[in-house]
Amino acid sequence: MEPHPITGMYNGKFGIWLFLASEVMLFGALFSTYVLLRVGAEPGTWPRGDSILNVPLATFNTIVLITSSVTMVMSWASVKMHDFAKGRLYLTLTFLLAATFLVVKYFEYKAKLTHHQVELVQPVTLHGHDVLKITGHLGEQTDEFVMIAPDPPPEPDEHSSEPTRSSHGGHPEEMRIERSNITRVTDFGPRHSTFLAIYFTLTGLHGLHIVGGMVVILYFMITGASAWQTMPEKYTNRIECTGLYWHFVDLVWIFLFPVLYLL
Repeated sequence: MEPHPITGMYNGKFGIWLFLASEVMLFGALFSTYVLLRVGAEPGTWPRGDSILNVPLATFNTIVLITSSVTMVMSWASVKMHDFAKGRLYLTLTFLLAATFLVVKYFEYKAKLTHHQVELVQPVTLHGHDVLKITGHLGEQTDEFVMIAPDPPPEPDEHSSEPTRSSHGGHPEEMRIERSNITRVTDFGPRHSTFLAIYFTLTGLHGLHIVGGMVVILYFMITGASAWQTMPEKYTNRIECTGLYWHFVDLVWIFLFPVLYLL
């Protein structure tokens, strides 16, 4: 595994850098699309990420991925110092952290796909107000829709700066809506809005990259670990290449988190 005289690095490392260059172009195009769509949107029509998405869960996932980058580096450093047992331990921790990230993302996706918005022909009264759009959870699908509307935000007290709960008792309100009064029913999936279409595209593609990295890591944890016995230097270089890919995946999330969730 001698460095190539022209590139100054071994071929595997040069190859992974070329691959990552193509990945930069892929995600760069998607981020550029996001910027153009957001800049071109009518004022007041583009939602803030923190009004739709779960920022605390995403913050936790960010910490998880940053930690996985640290364990990935520690794995490579351990095998570089000929400590295979510790290297595989850190590799296992990286795999578990990646799995944690995907589990959290599953709950985020599930929350969006079980939350619905119903648009009406004629307004109905909800929590004392006439509305044409209701968001909440749908009940049974019959001739009528059962909408479980969420608790509204606190209303300010006339004599105090502190908000008070509304008069309906602080519980979600269940109401039945006739199908003839419904123009559109949609969950908060990709078809709901341009913003959520971009959200699912970017985070879904990133999630696939996480899965791909986990497959490679799992291979070097189990089957590929036998290479350490015969070709320890080659095994170390492969861990380094895996680490380069993993750091790129983490870096993409570092950009996704503020762009989608905070801005």
